[in-house]
Amino acid sequence: MNIPFLDQWRKRHGEPAGGAALADALSADPEGVAQLLSECELLRDHARRAGVELDDTVESLAALDQLLPRWREDPEVEPWLGGDAGLYLGTVILRTVPGAAWQLWPGGQPVVRLPSGLEVDVLEEGRSWAATGTPELSQIYAELSED
Repeated sequence: MNIPFLDQWRKRHGEPAGGAALADALSADPEGVAQLLSECELLRDHARRAGVELDDTVESLAALDQLLPRWREDPEVEPWLGGDAGLYLGTVILRTVPGAAWQLWPGGQPVVRLPSGLEVDVLEEGRSWAATGTPELSQIYAELSED
């Protein structure tokens, strides 16, 4: 899993790399982990500089879809921003779809589990959006929120 703030969090808390520590934290404090996963600092910074406020709403996903993808000019930024976009998508889903929750796949990758039982790899969805612009984050949300 390539999420830099989780590596920093593990170092601060003396946790080993990998998903075991995150799984323990998710079991013990799901709200705390959800807060950690919602930080998305790189994405929030890019959006803020473009005049978009990320307030964890469906409307903010549509606003992100309208941003000019200047991050694609920097191949080092794109995957990080895409990961943040996926975590942000997951955050909006958790805050607006009753019963949605963070889950961990083997290896520690966070995914969103919908009330139907469907598990969504939001990190992959975010990376695809950052790289190509499709599907749009608001479209992904619309499809998943109906599940």
